[in-house]
Amino acid sequence: MANQTIDDIDRKILSMLVTNARTPFLEIARECGISGAAVHQRVHKMESNGVITGSRMTVKPSTIGLNVCAFISVSLTEDNKYPEVVAALRHVPEIVECHFATGKAALFLKAYCVDNDHLMQTLLNTIQRIPYVKSTDTMISLDQAFTREVWVKEYQNTSFWSKIK
Repeated sequence: MANQTIDDIDRKILSMLVTNARTPFLEIARECGISGAAVHQRVHKMESNGVITGSRMTVKPSTIGLNVCAFISVSLTEDNKYPEVVAALRHVPEIVECHFATGKAALFLKAYCVDNDHLMQTLLNTIQRIPYVKSTDTMISLDQAFTREVWVKEYQNTSFWSKIK
């Protein structure tokens, strides 16, 4: 998808929504100096253009008993079987992200498990049994230092701002 043309007001709207997707449009309108209807129209346009792909609630995995976060690289016996492997991985509830990547492995996954035994069972009895999976290499996250979406609150102060303006 090509880059969409968005202006400073769109960027401010995005920044506020990424910070809190429940921010009322009227509050955003006051902050941006435009009407609530204009915010609604701009958000709708960004949704239609694929700039905004949805909003969601986020759950801290450890609060629901998912205490192990693992990153798993997956090597395939045949790289052209990527679509079939991804289709099978979609059915593994522990996997929350799947990326087709460069490097030694074809796929890079993020998974959450209850404990190390659960992770081991997911690897041995699920992922490694998928046809065309040759091997896996797993790293366990000890701590998530931070997470964020693409848009940060002070987007004008980011190093990439001048490149996308």
